[in-house]
Amino acid sequence: MNLSMLDREQLEDILLNPPRVEVHPLQCSDSITLDCLPTGPAERSTRIRHVLAAAHELLVRSANAALVGRCLLDSPTLVKNYFKVHFAGAERETFVVVFLDSQMRVIATEELFAGTLQQTSVYPREVVKRALHHNAGGVIFGHPHPSGQCEPSRADEFLTQTLKSALSLVDVRVLDHMVVSGSTCTSFAERGLL
Repeated sequence: MNLSMLDREQLEDILLNPPRVEVHPLQCSDSITLDCLPTGPAERSTRIRHVLAAAHELLVRSANAALVGRCLLDSPTLVKNYFKVHFAGAERETFVVVFLDSQMRVIATEELFAGTLQQTSVYPREVVKRALHHNAGGVIFGHPHPSGQCEPSRADEFLTQTLKSALSLVDVRVLDHMVVSGSTCTSFAERGLL
């Protein structure tokens, strides 16, 4: 069951009346790893699995909706909280981009790349293409460190500078890059790494 294809009402139905039998494997629209949810043939495990996955899907959608159209220049805490929700339960690295218009209001948020426990491959060309697609004036990057270390690595710093250079060629500003580990979030902008 692909939860990203369900509307809000269908997700709420899963919360209130979870299916007793898992007909299809669960799929979510973001980086939640379903391996951490209870498994097994038991009816109870199946119901818990569906409820938790549907609840996370609704939470991520609500966090996305809270960002769209908002100016983020005066709300760095909002962005941090968004990434904490988005990456909750992440067991692999993914790379998310928040696209902003010229007034620094959110246009869209997309998870562009997914990887492994310790790394993900990010291609600047694809990031530039998506920024142009959205006619973005700015971007904010985010990715989790499932390892538990919230410190940006040298590779993270190098990637950010590479993306910043590539995007500057098409007049797109990089406002921040956030690294999330559990409830901790490190901002490149606050650290002076941009």
